[in-house]
Amino acid sequence: MKKILVLCTGNSCRSQLAEGFLRHFGNKKDIQVYSAGIETHGLNPMAVQTMEEIGIDISGHTSNHLDEYADIDFDFVITVCDNAKESCPYFPTKAQKFHQNFPDPAKAKGTEEEVKNEFRKVRELIKVYALDFLKKIETHP
Repeated sequence: MKKILVLCTGNSCRSQLAEGFLRHFGNKKDIQVYSAGIETHGLNPMAVQTMEEIGIDISGHTSNHLDEYADIDFDFVITVCDNAKESCPYFPTKAQKFHQNFPDPAKAKGTEEEVKNEFRKVRELIKVYALDFLKKIETHP
């Protein structure tokens, strides 16, 4: 069983979207997916709505602090924002680290539709990354 941690600043948007995609697309693989933040900002309702639009339910996700997973021996740690990468603690495990900085849709400004479109744009970027990541780890021992 491969254990994956997706890490971002507040565990409210980007890491939640990534966790949702990795679980959805990796559901037949031998993986466990977790997400956390170096802070906890709560699950962003717009992230839930954006995933719901494409049939993925993340409404049951919780915003978790990294410390909650201190005892888990992760195989992979994915940071999805530069702040998390810079603040990411040393994991005393064999965890292989990956990093991809995604824009923070929670910081989007404008009309409601413009904000929704920013969430959708980031969702699609994360979807492509998640699919690519799952292909990469299929060949990982």
